[in-house]
Amino acid sequence: MSKTAMPDPAPDNSRPKRRLFRPSAASLNWVIAIGFLALGYAIYLRYLVIEQTQIGLACDAGLRTWQCLSRTVVSALFENEVFGWISLGAAVLTLIRPVLPLFTISLAASAFGIVLHNAGLSGLAAALLIMCFARPVVDQS
Repeated sequence: MSKTAMPDPAPDNSRPKRRLFRPSAASLNWVIAIGFLALGYAIYLRYLVIEQTQIGLACDAGLRTWQCLSRTVVSALFENEVFGWISLGAAVLTLIRPVLPLFTISLAASAFGIVLHNAGLSGLAAALLIMCFARPVVDQS
C-alpha cells in the first residue's frame, strides 16, 4: 500500500480579514469630545441644578424654567436607572459587534450614569467598553 500525499488546500480567501476594534484618530477625537461634553453636562446638572437648594425650592414652588424642566426629567431618569441601563445595553451590543456609534452612545451614557448615581450599571458598561478593544471587527471592504 502506498501512501499518497494530499495536496495542501488552497488558502481560503473568501473569509473577510479580521482586525481588532481600533477607531481612527479622527473618529477618536469626536468620541473623546462627545464623552467630555457628556461628562461636563452631567456634572453641571448634578452640582448646579439638581443639588442646589435654591433651585429646588423655586422649582417646587412652581417656577417654569428650562432648569426646572431638566431637573425634573433628569431626576426621573436617574431614579429609574435609565442612564445605567442604556449604557449597559449599548456596551453589550458593542461587545457583540463593535461599531463606533454604539461605543459613543455607551460612553456618553456611562458618563451620565457615573455622575448621576447610576454607578453600578454604568461602571460595568465602562468595563465592557474597555473589553471592546480586544474584539475583532469584520472589514466591510
